[in-house]
Amino acid sequence: MKSNLKKASLLLTGLLVGGQLFAQTADTTKASTDYVKPFSSDDAFRTWSIGVSGGVLTPYTIFGSNRKQDFVHPKAQLGYGAYIKKQITPAVGIQADFLGGKLQADNSQLNEFGSTYDSYSTKLHYALSLSANVTVGNISWHDNKSAIQPYFTAGVGTMHYTPVLTTGATSVNFKNVDNGSINEMYLPVGVGVKFNIAKGINLDLGYQVNFVYADNVDGFNYGSNNDRFSYAHAGLEFALGKKSKPQMSVHNPVSSMRTEYLLENQNTKNQLQSEIDAQKAANDQLKADLATTNANLAKFTTDSDGDGVPDFYDKCPNTPAGTKVDGSGCPLPVAKDVKVYVTEEDRKVVKEAIRNLEFDFGKATIRAHSYASLNRVADLLVAKNFSLKLAGHTDNVGSNDANLRLSKERAEAIKSYLVSKGANASRIEATGYGETQPIASNKTAKGRQQNRRVEFTLF
Repeated sequence: MKSNLKKASLLLTGLLVGGQLFAQTADTTKASTDYVKPFSSDDAFRTWSIGVSGGVLTPYTIFGSNRKQDFVHPKAQLGYGAYIKKQITPAVGIQADFLGGKLQADNSQLNEFGSTYDSYSTKLHYALSLSANVTVGNISWHDNKSAIQPYFTAGVGTMHYTPVLTTGATSVNFKNVDNGSINEMYLPVGVGVKFNIAKGINLDLGYQVNFVYADNVDGFNYGSNNDRFSYAHAGLEFALGKKSKPQMSVHNPVSSMRTEYLLENQNTKNQLQSEIDAQKAANDQLKADLATTNANLAKFTTDSDGDGVPDFYDKCPNTPAGTKVDGSGCPLPVAKDVKVYVTEEDRKVVKEAIRNLEFDFGKATIRAHSYASLNRVADLLVAKNFSLKLAGHTDNVGSNDANLRLSKERAEAIKSYLVSKGANASRIEATGYGETQPIASNKTAKGRQQNRRVEFTLF
C-alpha cells in the first residue's frame, strides 16, 4: 500500500512541477485563439465534455486514523471511472459520474464476540453520482490563458456493491439475500487539477473521498463511524462540440476583455481615418454631381402645357388646360356612367331568400334547404353587380352581448356563403344589431320568431 501511494505521489509531483513550465501562456499583442467576444452566449463555447479515468481504490483516506477503521490494513486495488459534464459558467459545472472497481483490506478489529476476520473484498459494481464541479484557476488578470485548472467537487449519489468476508480458507457474503449485493447512498468529495495538453483535451489528476451512508461496505461493523474510501485517479477529459470553439471551463474571460479593448481601440482609429477619407471623396463627388444636376435640371422640370408631366416625359404635348392625363401626359379616357336598376323581379329573388332562410338553433350555421334561394341571390349580385346590406337581428332571449354576437355571426355567415358563390365581397355589408330593433313583441313566441331575422337590402 505504501509503495503504491509513494509511486502515485511521485507521479503527481512530477506532473505538477513539469506543468509549471507551460502553466501560463505569455501575454502577446495578438488576439488569443480562444478569444470570444465578452458577454457572448453559451453557444460561443464548448460546454459539454466527457471524461474517463483509472486509478487506485482503497479504504485508506486522508481523514481520520486507519487504526480506527473496521479493517486496519487497507489494500490498493484498481478503480475506473467516467463522467459527463455540463459547464454552466467558466467556474461552475454539473457532472454525472460513474465509478467502479474493488475494495480490499486485511485484519479486522475484534467484534463483540471477540473474533476477527482475516480480510474482506468488496466488488463495487457501480457508484453513480451527481456533483458540482468548481474550477478555481481559469480566470487570470495576469496571463492570457492558464494551462492548469485546479478544481474541487462535491455531490451525492447511490452505489451498488457486494462485500465478501474471509476467515482462513472460508469466504462468505456479508448479506445472504440479493446475491449479497447492497445499495446505499454516498457523498463524493474531491479535489484535482487539469492540464490542457491539447485544445479540447485535458489531463485530469484527482483525489476523491467517498463517504458512505452506512457501515457495511467492508461487511463488518466496528465503532460508530460509517465507512469511507478514496479514489486517486488519472484520466483524460474530451470537450464535445466544434473544435473552433474554446472549452468554457478553461476559457479566461479576462483575456477576451483585454483583447476586445485592443481590437476596439485599433478598429476605432482605422474607422475614423476611413470615414475622413470617405468624406473627402464624397465632397468631391458632390461638387461634380451638383454641377451636372444644375445643367440638366431645366429640361427635367419644364412643363409647357401645365398638365403636371414635364416636357421630357410628356408624350402628348400641348394638352388643353384642365385635361386629366396619365403618367405619360396623355388624356385619360372619359368613363361613361352605366345605371343599373333594381327590378321587382330582383326584389322577389331577395324576398324568397329571406323567407327560406333558416339557421340551426342558437348558431350561425345555415340550413341546407336555404342554399337554393341564396344561390339565386348570388347569381343576381354577380350578373348586375348590385350592392347588398345584410342586417342580423334576434329576440330578447339571452344576454345583450350574446344576441349581438349571434346576429353579427349570422349576417357574416350569409355574406361568406354569397362570396363563395362568386359575389363581390366589397359590395356586401354584414351588420349585427342583436335585440335592439324588434319588429314585433318579444312577449309572444310568434313575435320572437319574427324578431329572429336577417334583412336583405339590395341597391
